[in-house]
Amino acid sequence: MGKYTEDSRQLLELVGGRENIAAVSHCMTRMRFVLNDPKKADVEKIEALKAVKGSFTQAGQFQVIIGNDVSLFYNDFTAAAGIEGVSKDAVKQAAKKNQNPLQRAIAVLAEIFAPLIPAIITGGLILGFRNCIDSLYLFENGTKTLCDLSQFWAGVDSFLWLIGEAVFHVGIPVGICWSVAKKMGTTEMLGIVMGLTLVSSQLLNAYSVAGTAAAEIPKWDFGFFQINMIGYQAQVIPAMLAAFTLAYLERFFKKIVPQAISMIVVPFLSLLLAVMAAHWVLGPIGWKIGSAISSVVYAGITGSFKVVFAAIFGFAYAPLVITGLHHMSNAIDLQLCADYGGTMLWPMIALSNIAQGSAVLAMIRLQKKNTRAQEVNVPACISCYLGVTEPAIFGVNLKYTFPFICGMIGSAAAAVISVATGTTANAVGVGGLPGILSIQVASMPTFAIAMAAAIVIPFILTMLAGQKKLSAADRGTEEGLAAEEDKKDRAELQSGEKEPKKGAEVCKNADSGNGNGKEKEHLVAYLSGKVIPIEEVGDGVFSAKILGDGIAIEPESDTVVAPARVTVAVLMQESRHAVGLVMEDGRELLIHVGLDTVQMNGDGFEYLVNQGDVVEAGTPLIRFDRDKIQKAGKRAVTIMAVTDGTGRGALSYRTGMDAQAGETVVAEIEE
Repeated sequence: MGKYTEDSRQLLELVGGRENIAAVSHCMTRMRFVLNDPKKADVEKIEALKAVKGSFTQAGQFQVIIGNDVSLFYNDFTAAAGIEGVSKDAVKQAAKKNQNPLQRAIAVLAEIFAPLIPAIITGGLILGFRNCIDSLYLFENGTKTLCDLSQFWAGVDSFLWLIGEAVFHVGIPVGICWSVAKKMGTTEMLGIVMGLTLVSSQLLNAYSVAGTAAAEIPKWDFGFFQINMIGYQAQVIPAMLAAFTLAYLERFFKKIVPQAISMIVVPFLSLLLAVMAAHWVLGPIGWKIGSAISSVVYAGITGSFKVVFAAIFGFAYAPLVITGLHHMSNAIDLQLCADYGGTMLWPMIALSNIAQGSAVLAMIRLQKKNTRAQEVNVPACISCYLGVTEPAIFGVNLKYTFPFICGMIGSAAAAVISVATGTTANAVGVGGLPGILSIQVASMPTFAIAMAAAIVIPFILTMLAGQKKLSAADRGTEEGLAAEEDKKDRAELQSGEKEPKKGAEVCKNADSGNGNGKEKEHLVAYLSGKVIPIEEVGDGVFSAKILGDGIAIEPESDTVVAPARVTVAVLMQESRHAVGLVMEDGRELLIHVGLDTVQMNGDGFEYLVNQGDVVEAGTPLIRFDRDKIQKAGKRAVTIMAVTDGTGRGALSYRTGMDAQAGETVVAEIEE
């Protein structure tokens, strides 16, 4: 009988039985299910299981968080269920059946835009900074800007436009074409070339088309017909249509062209026909489709019912984040910027993020005596105010439900203020408090008012609701915690899982400490690079500390080393992206290279140790390829989470410095 046989049997029953499982696999910390009927899963009872740390549904997969022992749990589960697991790719493919056509389309859209978001946000911040120095008339009685007074700042303003133009005018079409080629598994360089043909300097700039008479638009003259030489700078739909056409043409020709001449014929025919289609047919059609979509949204934001539109969008945006449908807003925002020189949609998105952070701020106040809850609340609030909402939504607000709803109400109120006052952003920016930098100068005061509403309303509503809905244990009062601990002890004693404490054990615990003056035991950096708090990782599971507290490192080296003398307990032979370790005092560590790197199926990762090895601090554990991680559209940030804190004392972490692998102390054991 395995360690998790009983929990496995219960989980099998709670997910709806064997007949409800279409596919099951696991990664380093989670069981991944594709369920025939997701509604049959009893989430509340599943999360109450002793071995389960949490659960969530994403992209058609029901994921149950187990921790370091997931491989053991998986083996016991498949044995208890009498089924065989499948690869993660098979699970991903099977999960698509749980998505309707709209969800699949949105998933594709999300995968296309995800690699572009860092550049888009950077461009938005740069445009916002340029706003502050070239459009804020703060000097000489409100008649001059900083650029008017200083040649230095005028030069900075001009120089920064180099980046802004590269991101929004050229980068969007080229990036979309590259990203589509990458997703479709076709030649990425052809995608880049395709994008460049849409923004070539030979073409009339898209921003000049409206002001150019039809007769003056340059043309390709083929004798018996002509084609307008129009560029598609900042255009989203034309780039997507052109990129998918190129990808499908390349796939088609690869099937029919003999292998001996494939290298020459396939790229030539694919690119030539795709470029012809893009400029002769798809570009003009895509331009009209994009303009139509942005016109509809713009009409909703500016029309007679704009307040109703704003209230609905502001209220519904946070739930859209949970489903993943919010990714469609990226394309719409970019199209609005291209057509109208700004977007009134994005400010509402930033306000929704702020509202959810404000609900967490109220939870910090309500749970000020609950130290365990504060370990999640405080970093979740900070990251949410800085634009990363997953820790706040998944780690706090959805857990209690009422903060999430209070945040939605505050978001709706703030969105009404934003739209009613015509608040407009230059571009997509950071979706939190720093988002004001991306707002057009004239709209900054009204956005500030809307921000105040997004902070105050959710905070007050959450405080009022929390007074009634939070139990004494949730709030961390001494009476509540004592009652909860007593209830837990009684349950464990009745089940035989816990033995009564003996006097000798109590004395032993009481005598523990490091009053002998010895140097504190410590953990050294497992990579070279910048050490950051785990809350800043931006992953809903790690940042919310569902698996445990820890730290993260933005790597400047490519080899993970042991942070102390440890036993190698868990290896993932398929993906090789993470390792489970056990310290001498029984403390369990998980080192996880990158975010979502399990999807790379081990490409670019190599284990340097074997399971069961006992190694010293600084011993190489995993070698990885940062370039491959980046090309796969993933972050290489590497997390060390303490999944089982059993040990001689609590760990205190050091962050904010540049560390050297195997040398710099990043955590100390407080005895």
